[in-house]
Amino acid sequence: MIEVSDLTKRYAGHTAVDNISFTVERGEIVGLLGPNGAGKSTTMRILSSFLPATSGTAKVAGWDVFHDSLEVRRRIGFMPENNPLHMDMRVREYLKFRARVKGLGVRRSRERVDTVMDQCGITDVSKRLIGQLSKGYKQRVGLADALLHDPELIILDEPTIGLDPHQIRAVRALIKGLAEKHTVLISTHILPEVEMTCSRVLIMYEGRILAADSTDNLQRRMNVNGQIVAEVDAPAQQLHECFSQIPELESFNISALDGSFQRCALTAKDGLDLRLMVYELARLNSWTLRELTRSRHSLEDIYIQVTQPGEEDEV
Repeated sequence: MIEVSDLTKRYAGHTAVDNISFTVERGEIVGLLGPNGAGKSTTMRILSSFLPATSGTAKVAGWDVFHDSLEVRRRIGFMPENNPLHMDMRVREYLKFRARVKGLGVRRSRERVDTVMDQCGITDVSKRLIGQLSKGYKQRVGLADALLHDPELIILDEPTIGLDPHQIRAVRALIKGLAEKHTVLISTHILPEVEMTCSRVLIMYEGRILAADSTDNLQRRMNVNGQIVAEVDAPAQQLHECFSQIPELESFNISALDGSFQRCALTAKDGLDLRLMVYELARLNSWTLRELTRSRHSLEDIYIQVTQPGEEDEV
């Protein structure tokens, strides 16, 4: 759906996007993650044909965003960070107006307005002035606007910024539902947003893409020395003897817990997952095992490591 190759955007004395390349497949929900000023919004504006690139190419559904901008815009629904909504118009009135601006006929406009209002959960406020709506409902109106012409690609710039937790949940569920028919590209600096919504993440920093993969794959790459934590009801000396004979273990630590339980922190070589081995040890030795988990890096951990100076080649 999206093909970006060697894309660069320079302003006077500043490079906003620095020679980036990436692809997005049809049906994916991809998060463009990075701090303010990383180049996310600039990238989205280029993909939406709102802004020309300095060099490089970008294609949407096979159409070049510069040479075939009208074809690209027909295939994109774009919701900017600050929705340029008409506050003095009613919701249905505004959406009908926007549908006609996008080239839909009278009958098709009516059908699509009803569909997207139902899809975005704003039918109950269809007769209210947009200026009287809450921030969450305004975001839904903006999303309904982006969906009116049933585009192949939905581009959302900070879709949940300024919303309360209940509104964030509603918008998040709505976005996840879009993947059934659309490709979605989300720009955000809110880490949980990407973790809970997106199938893949592009980490952007100072105009460059430092990592592009699923969060699970990024986890695996970081867990070079993954740690297993087990809580076992067994004598510490017996545990020590057993663990000392496991060649796959790089190191281990045993500490006393309540009663006769011991906390065992096991660090494996080459990121091996030793949970099945630990379970078998417990079964063979008749130990009571009440916890067996593998530590996972959060997306925040991954982001911090990737964006540290000189660390970008590690992921």
